[in-house]
Amino acid sequence: QVQLVESGGGLVQAGGSLRLSCAASGTFYSINAMGWYRQAPGKQRELVAVIIRAGATNYADSVKGRFTISRDNAKNTVYLQMNSLKPEDTAVYYCNVDKALLSGIYRGPYWGQGTQVTVSS
Repeated sequence: QVQLVESGGGLVQAGGSLRLSCAASGTFYSINAMGWYRQAPGKQRELVAVIIRAGATNYADSVKGRFTISRDNAKNTVYLQMNSLKPEDTAVYYCNVDKALLSGIYRGPYWGQGTQVTVSS
């Protein structure tokens, strides 16, 4: 299985920065894509950013130019650097692994427990 532990959320003023981290652990051989989703109150969960093992990335239009996703494959960790934060970025941010190779079979998705990001105006 795959366990995901997130850290780095908190309260920040508009224009500020936060860095989220998510470490994956478990009995897997490799992980394909890792990403971040967010869910604001009363809204559906949405993709924020995703990065595949080779390093290619994709971002939601709303965060392009402000957020940067990166990963350390040796540490099975994904990061989300969030700059120029806006009140509308306020949400619970969830780490995601789409597929992990376990015992010769790709399984997933897996989710972290979520970390709250609050941006005050």
